[in-house]
Amino acid sequence: MGASKAILEKFGGQVPRTMEEILTLPGVARKTGNVVLGTAYGIASGVVVDTHVLRLSNRLDLSRMAIRKRSNRIDEDHSAEQMDSVFHQLIWHGRRICHARKPKCLECNMESLCYAKDKTV
Repeated sequence: MGASKAILEKFGGQVPRTMEEILTLPGVARKTGNVVLGTAYGIASGVVVDTHVLRLSNRLDLSRMAIRKRSNRIDEDHSAEQMDSVFHQLIWHGRRICHARKPKCLECNMESLCYAKDKTV
């Protein structure tokens, strides 16, 4: 409610388009700012790394990439838009297939790439 009120009062009802402005909203940090800028406006300011991305990065041996993303650096080999798409796909996969407690390894199309100790295959 605080963020909604601030958007109305400070920004005339328009969600801000810069990270600096978004971070002034109550309850909003960089992760939310990256989601809003990337998804709503197509502005690549960083990459969203949540618990699903971190878990999958470890299971698929991508943890070094996840660490780089957590430090708010963009991999020079890929555009921010490409990386945003990859991380949204990882989030989707983590929510629907690769659960933390009971992964659905038999349904996973990346099972052969997975290094998890808790694989169910």
